[in-house]
Amino acid sequence: MPSPYGNLTLYGNVTLLDAEFTSGPNRGNTPAYAPDYQVKTGAIYRYKDIIKVAPEKYSSTVQYPNTPIARKLKGIAQVHIAEIGSRIFYCDHSTFDTHAGQNPGHGNLWTAVTEGVDAFFKDLREHNHADNVIMLMFSEFGRRVRDNGSGTDHGAAAPMFIVGSALKSGLLGQYPSLAPQDLFNGDLNYTVDFRSVYAGILEGWLNRRCEPILGRKFEPLQIVG
Repeated sequence: MPSPYGNLTLYGNVTLLDAEFTSGPNRGNTPAYAPDYQVKTGAIYRYKDIIKVAPEKYSSTVQYPNTPIARKLKGIAQVHIAEIGSRIFYCDHSTFDTHAGQNPGHGNLWTAVTEGVDAFFKDLREHNHADNVIMLMFSEFGRRVRDNGSGTDHGAAAPMFIVGSALKSGLLGQYPSLAPQDLFNGDLNYTVDFRSVYAGILEGWLNRRCEPILGRKFEPLQIVG
């Protein structure tokens, strides 16, 4: 199954950027853009030479589902198992912006997430890498408490899921109230600041101070067991 990002051995071949700077008004690389572009492109090409070895080092008996999120997670597993030095990986899964047709669309989305995450951690366990990985799942916005007749509109508070064998299990924080008097303009009131979650991961897992990254001190959520 091809990677959702294309061929990993071709990472760094920024053909779209190359075209932008070799044709049209930017042809020849204008002084305003050329230095920054050249620095970034050089870094991309150097990383390409490192990351392209990941598929060569990867072999697994785990069968990933044929879904976009599962293919992305497989690509992450390939690079992580290759041990080329990356500590943080990111991918997305869409779209949960279910203003309409939330049923059955929302359930189908979560089925894909569940099956993809299950395959990902099975793959890591097969390669003895599961104990050094945690996964944080979050949404860029929540949904409103009351539906609109076919779906839900943009809301405020939203859940975050953290997965990993080194973590505390269960609910961290207080479950938000659904009582009408406790809502804020029809939205849930959050009970945990997401920056406290980031602080917990930075300080409890990555052994990094949170202030330089988050801008100030936040009380770290005690995530690691």
